Amino acid sequence: MDRELGLAPRPGILDISPYVGGEAKAAGVERPIRLASNESALGPSTKAIAAYRALAGEIHRYPDGNAQELREALGRCHGIDPERIVCGAGSDELISLLLRCYAGPGEEVLYSRHGFLMYPINAMAAGATPIAAPERELTTDVDAILARVTERTRVVFIANPNNPTGTYLGAGEMARLHAGLPSSVLLAIDAAYAEFVNRNDYDAGIALVNSAENVVMLRTFSKIYALAGLRLGWAYCPPAVADVLNRVRSPFNVSAAAQAAGIAAVEDVEALNRARAHNQQWLPWFSERLAGLGIPHTPSIANFVLARFPEDPLKNADAAFAFLQSRGILTRKMGAYGLPQHLRITIGTGPEMETVAAALAAFITAR
Repeated sequence: MDRELGLAPRPGILDISPYVGGEAKAAGVERPIRLASNESALGPSTKAIAAYRALAGEIHRYPDGNAQELREALGRCHGIDPERIVCGAGSDELISLLLRCYAGPGEEVLYSRHGFLMYPINAMAAGATPIAAPERELTTDVDAILARVTERTRVVFIANPNNPTGTYLGAGEMARLHAGLPSSVLLAIDAAYAEFVNRNDYDAGIALVNSAENVVMLRTFSKIYALAGLRLGWAYCPPAVADVLNRVRSPFNVSAAAQAAGIAAVEDVEALNRARAHNQQWLPWFSERLAGLGIPHTPSIANFVLARFPEDPLKNADAAFAFLQSRGILTRKMGAYGLPQHLRITIGTGPEMETVAAALAAFITAR
């Protein structure tokens, strides 16, 4: 050989743009208002905190590799079969596992144009080609998804409600989407924000999973349960899909502390209801304040608002982001999602939302 070949990753890996999370620090501010990552406004259940702390002296022990007690708690909570639940280190791990198992080189993964970035990232990591279907008014378009299904399609990801838009598909539209898919295509419904939803026509996906062999519902403890730092998620699957995921996941993929905190969080219904009631109060409050300031926003049913700013360099999304950051308020830029004139703003505590509304008023009126 003329030269020694250098170490190189599998083709396509270097084409992936790494995921960048929301900012957590602001220069010169000790405790910024963190509204960039859709974290819970009220924090975790005190019972979950106590369960986590109780395991401090046991961290030399391996966790239950089957997360049996956690799966049973989830089964009781949602009225579903624990044997069909697979737990993971956040729903991110489960997204990755599904794509490792069901998609690969020469195959395609469909998702909505402004859907969660981990869908195309993990599709490319598996060697598959991500295909983005256009949306209608920043909402998943069922017909656009179905029009892009080919013989190479293996998985369709739908975030419902969607991140970062906060829009959703009703149960009827989701059923229509599923009915239009071949049985060989897996429909993955990512219901990370399901607990925040207050709509009669919404279903998180349980009904479809119960009636079909090619539907999976993904859930997380990172949002309303406020356990983002523990990385805990779960999937409700047809038995065959659960079997496949259990064959490839790591044997101890969920820590003992995460399992214990997750059980306590699921069982603390009062904390869940407080968090839900808080969002139902402050989401419309903040949406009304944005409207009053003349800032267009997408109607959201999750715990965040997607706000649009003009293209004027003095008043655009970048300028608004910098202005808020200078006041210790962290929001999320949306350029990576194809929405460069938007900021996503999480619903925080009442005082935090009042502060943000006042700061945006100052930004809009500043010359």
